[in-house]
Amino acid sequence: MTGVFLVAGGVIWGMNSSHMVPSDERDRAPLLLAHRGVHQSFDRAGVENETCTASRINKPTHEFLENTRASIQAALEYGADMIEIDVHPTTDGEFAVFHDWTLDCRTNGTGRVRDHSSVDLRKLDIGYGYSFDGGKSFPFRGKYFGQMPMLGEVLEAFPKTWFIINVKSGSAKEGRQLTRYLSARNIEPALIAVYGHQNPIDAIRETNPNLMTMGKQQSKTCLKAYLAIGWSGYLPKSCRNIWVPIRENCTRLVWGWPNRFEARLAKHNSEAVLLGPHTKARSEPAIDTLEQADKISPNFKGIIWTNKIEMIGPHLKDPPKPAP
Repeated sequence: MTGVFLVAGGVIWGMNSSHMVPSDERDRAPLLLAHRGVHQSFDRAGVENETCTASRINKPTHEFLENTRASIQAALEYGADMIEIDVHPTTDGEFAVFHDWTLDCRTNGTGRVRDHSSVDLRKLDIGYGYSFDGGKSFPFRGKYFGQMPMLGEVLEAFPKTWFIINVKSGSAKEGRQLTRYLSARNIEPALIAVYGHQNPIDAIRETNPNLMTMGKQQSKTCLKAYLAIGWSGYLPKSCRNIWVPIRENCTRLVWGWPNRFEARLAKHNSEAVLLGPHTKARSEPAIDTLEQADKISPNFKGIIWTNKIEMIGPHLKDPPKPAP
């Protein structure tokens, strides 16, 4: 009986060993995803959905604000391969590129973003509410009038850039609206991915199955199924044609990480997305420290999600050479 278990274990090991798959099978380096472009970092301790993060930023080390054309351009120059942006529909058929559900925290406007026209949103000072010293000073106030971009402008300004669009609502109707918006502009599906609540993601997959997606429930279903049966080499249907988020300190639980797992995903038009580590206290949303970056397997060729592209990009793409 012991021999049977040893043989079975050896077979499972062989089926899931990354040594059995060449690390250069896809012949590419990992792709860096810049969350919100280059933006102001903030203290995440105690942050909740209603927290105004603009009022608790760290002392600025650069002049860029999230979700602006300038921040996107800077992220690309720091080595980003992909840019994450947030969108909301406007009352006149556009999609505003802006993170918060309301305008009150970051801007000199008030109310929900979706209750305004693109014309009105362009008149706002989107740097109005940022402060690093508890409201004693506002270093970006007056510098960002009229700089909330619309999605069409961003896509036109960066026609060859891969964008990851975060649908901020849970509305299936909004998912269909976004699909029509992109189709009307003949946007290449290969340059777009969409993520967010499952309802709009399901609607997008129904209307345009060629768009890559990452839904919250979809991701949970995929990972639960893969952790259960991935040892067999089978990739569950729920893991196909999607992005699969993996926490940096949970990779050891993923069958065949990284080469074998990524090879299975690639056969079904899927990608692994590496996020920050999960801890009992909280989960880090991205790879934001050099220590975390250095823990990434040199064989990983998926997507690395970061809030700190200005630091992680140069470190991974142009690492310092060892002293002679």
